[in-house]
Amino acid sequence: HVQLVESGGGSVQAGGSLRLSCAVSGYIYGGYCTGWFRQAPGKEREGVAAIVSDGTPIYTDSVKGRFTISKDNAKNTLYLQMNSLKPEDTAMYYCAARLWRDCWKTAIIPSDFGYWGQGTQVTVS
Repeated sequence: HVQLVESGGGSVQAGGSLRLSCAVSGYIYGGYCTGWFRQAPGKEREGVAAIVSDGTPIYTDSVKGRFTISKDNAKNTLYLQMNSLKPEDTAMYYCAARLWRDCWKTAIIPSDFGYWGQGTQVTVS
């Protein structure tokens, strides 16, 4: 199975930047793809960004133009570069993986992702 470990969270002032990393290890038969989610207190977990099967990055509207998802296949690491951070970006951020058969989907839905990291906190003040 796949294991995901996030890092890079922290506290930053509005307008600042953070880069989250997600180290991916293990194996899923048939392959997988990855994405980022976040969950603020009292709110549902929402999809932030993902990479679909043709390598295209997709984003939720609220982060377009500010966040960039990328991956380094040599390091088996997924990244989320977050710029122009806003207080409403404050949340626990999770990386997750879904089976390759679902990687064509352009909706970033938590129920499609079966493997999750433990999360890293991002606080913007």
